[in-house]
Amino acid sequence: MSSLVAIAYPDAETAERVRAELVEATKEHLIDLEDAVVVEHRDDGKIKLHQAMSPGAAGAAGGALWGGLIGLIFLAPLLGMAVGAAAGGLGGKMSDVGIDDSFLKTLGERLAPGGAALIALGSSGAPEKVIERLRPFGGEVIQTSLNADQEEHLRAALGNVAAAG
Repeated sequence: MSSLVAIAYPDAETAERVRAELVEATKEHLIDLEDAVVVEHRDDGKIKLHQAMSPGAAGAAGGALWGGLIGLIFLAPLLGMAVGAAAGGLGGKMSDVGIDDSFLKTLGERLAPGGAALIALGSSGAPEKVIERLRPFGGEVIQTSLNADQEEHLRAALGNVAAAG
């Protein structure tokens, strides 16, 4: 079962470095990451979402490939690629999976201006190894779907003293 973990950092750069560390852990099969989004509360008050991968871009790339192949059959590969990319991009945007964007923006509003948070959705067969990789970055656990003991363990590892709540 997947768990959601949101950890606040003083800036977006730190949150991006932690996300990169989680991506490396994914490559090493320590964690199965479904989504990892950095939410930034800019100094001007705007909330910016930094998605790991854009569903629209992925859909456009796949649509262009398939559209080009189908276009070859009808001797119009460029037209097929253009139509395929447009359809794939639209389909990709409409099928956004992972963490809900409105939830991310609401969470971002709770951050201090200039702050950022990494919100990750996934599961791990080796949570201790993942926690050890996150420990040097610190951070404040602001929300999880972990049970109380797991959440308290994560808070302690990151240097948080606040009780789960």
